[in-house]
Amino acid sequence: MTPVQKSRHIMILAGEPSGDLHGANLVKSLKQADSRIRITGIGGDGMAARGMELFFHINRLSVMGLTEVLLQFRVIKQAFYCFRDRVRTTKPDLVILIDYPGFNLRAAEFAKKAGIPVLYYITPKVWAWKRSRLKTIKRVVDHAALIFPFESPIFQKEGIPSTFVGNPLLDCYPDTMIPVRSGKDGEYTIGLLPGSRETEISALLKTMVESAVLIRERTGNVRFLVSAAPTVDHGRMEEIIAPHNRDRLFTLVKGTPQAIFDRADLLVAASGTVTLEAAICGVPMIIVYKLSSLTFFIGKIFVRLKHVGLANIIAGHEVVPELLQDQATPETIAGTAVSLLNPEKLRRMRARLLMIRELLGGSGASRRTARLALDLIRTRGL
Repeated sequence: MTPVQKSRHIMILAGEPSGDLHGANLVKSLKQADSRIRITGIGGDGMAARGMELFFHINRLSVMGLTEVLLQFRVIKQAFYCFRDRVRTTKPDLVILIDYPGFNLRAAEFAKKAGIPVLYYITPKVWAWKRSRLKTIKRVVDHAALIFPFESPIFQKEGIPSTFVGNPLLDCYPDTMIPVRSGKDGEYTIGLLPGSRETEISALLKTMVESAVLIRERTGNVRFLVSAAPTVDHGRMEEIIAPHNRDRLFTLVKGTPQAIFDRADLLVAASGTVTLEAAICGVPMIIVYKLSSLTFFIGKIFVRLKHVGLANIIAGHEVVPELLQDQATPETIAGTAVSLLNPEKLRRMRARLLMIRELLGGSGASRRTARLALDLIRTRGL
């Protein structure tokens, strides 16, 4: 009689909403590959909806404000102790980490000592800063599932077992979502994406709004959609916009920035993951960012990158303009935008951005990562 194969148990740790999004797709892929698999861990509603048993919810880890941040240390400690106790009592066959490096590298160390293999999906951004983390990853992680092509040579050089699985954002944006707008009849729509943090709104929104007024003065028929993320104060944003909102020049679009992608000819966007999402969708953009003078000075010491926009980093050259610090002024942003508001220029930038999509390896990152996870368990004879 053929022995009955024991049900496998995988534990997944994600600490932020983006990790929950990509974790949910991974849970789905794991369940499709093995319907009997048990998946537990730290995550959010998305992962739970796909069938993961949560033992700690990420909404307890996502806090804002000075008082809350002080309390967060205690919550993170609780989350780690909960993870530690679950590992000891349930002994999972594999631990999968998703981003959230401060917590997850410590978790990897504990799992490694407990004799449990570790797969890291969406690894720390060692290509930007804290390259010293590579030594820790080599010591405590069995395999890394990489999401950017330029990460592979970095991990190979350090002798860390790794596989480029493609970027999970491609699973969120199928080809059919790529916009085809090009400012027909001389009418243009520009999306303003000031960020999802209050500090970004403080640093960028007023500048973006003032640049928009200049663009309108120079081009005439243009409207602006302003992204209002769920994580920021919409009332405060409206106060900043109101003095300039004659003739309904601005429309606040609440929710995720993706609601703007298929409506905009051009974006003025804060540097961050959203700019990669826009690139994947083929939306032309200008990347802007401002930090405090001290933070920017320190960043220049520790961050060794020619570009800050992910599309430019992946391409290895400037595909979209970057206006940082002193360059991120209303006058410079407006001048750059006006120079791009030409159907042919926008078409060329869109074509370059779609090449970025090809460099990211195609859709299916979660499926490839699920296969890696199950192969890692099999090679251990578990």
